[in-house]
Amino acid sequence: MGKLTTKKMRDLKSPGRYADGDGLYLHVREGGSRQWVLRTTVHGRRKDIGLGSLSIVKLDEARIAASAMRRSAKQGHDPLQERRKRRATPSYEEAARHVWVENRSTWKNAKHADQWINTQATYAFPKIGDLRIDRVTSGHLLDVLQPIWLEKEETARRLKQRMKMVFDWAKVAGHRTGDSPLDGILKALPRQSRKVKHHDALRWEELPKFVLKLRQREADAVSAKALQFVILTALRSAEVRLATWSEIDLAKRIWVVPAERMKMKREHRVPLAPEAIKLLEGCRDYGSKFVFPSDKSERPLSNMAFAALIDRMGMKGFTPHGFRSTFRDWSSENEAAPREIAEMVLAHKVGDKTEQAYARSDLLERRRSVMEKWAAYVFSADR
Repeated sequence: MGKLTTKKMRDLKSPGRYADGDGLYLHVREGGSRQWVLRTTVHGRRKDIGLGSLSIVKLDEARIAASAMRRSAKQGHDPLQERRKRRATPSYEEAARHVWVENRSTWKNAKHADQWINTQATYAFPKIGDLRIDRVTSGHLLDVLQPIWLEKEETARRLKQRMKMVFDWAKVAGHRTGDSPLDGILKALPRQSRKVKHHDALRWEELPKFVLKLRQREADAVSAKALQFVILTALRSAEVRLATWSEIDLAKRIWVVPAERMKMKREHRVPLAPEAIKLLEGCRDYGSKFVFPSDKSERPLSNMAFAALIDRMGMKGFTPHGFRSTFRDWSSENEAAPREIAEMVLAHKVGDKTEQAYARSDLLERRRSVMEKWAAYVFSADR
């Protein structure tokens, strides 16, 4: 048995090296971090070999690792070289960062890419980042997820999905075999509430009066027009904010949103009603590639522009995204469109995979008829 105990290590405050015996030390650094170090002789030379952080490598694990390295050195081997060979298998953090780099260009926006790696860095890396990817167990992952599973439900679920990507990659790359350590882990975690959060929406009966007020916002010309376009097209605010003139054919009255900006990653053709065309023609003088530019013409509107505008108008109880629900309620209650047409207007998937495979048409002209009725209703308060 060595000199150190769990209690002694917990009581250590001052920076320095504290011996356990047989060349094994706990190095307490300025700032409080603690690492294991083995001092041994390799090929006639003294070497210090790091064995990992105390937060990852427990006392008994450090002793076992130190003993194996001393034995290897006495047999004439170089334990550092042997460890480098083993490290051809990446640590969890190395694997996660590799997956992040490989995939971030395909994700829908930079914010999502940042969140992907930041949740790993906040919750996973401190506990399992130094572990080799093939040595991570379900117990390790339970230790990561359990503290936030009920306190931060959405974050925990997303972190679990992101960790799954890492383990799927590790198996395909040959760094792991067998089942994923995430398999069955839900059985060891408490049941989450899984409450569905809906975006608050303006009642469709109140929409024309709201749009009339919106059209009178001369001080908010660009954002007011952009929000009108959100309403007229029933698309998401980000799809409208990032719209460029190269995507719009005024003569054919079509806006083609590229697949990379759509949630479903499929190109979406939007039929433009006469009211939408007139609104766009009023934006031609902004001198930007973006249809709705910010004050700096080379940049699009901020993602907070619409919420801020609604707040300045003194309106409450609904969100910009909620106008999609307003359209859906209007189309249902006024029998303006069959369900599948209304869902296609919203760029939702319609039907199961078999139906989708045979649905070759996006029913543009049928959607155009619906959007013209919708636009006429949207602007009906000033007619």
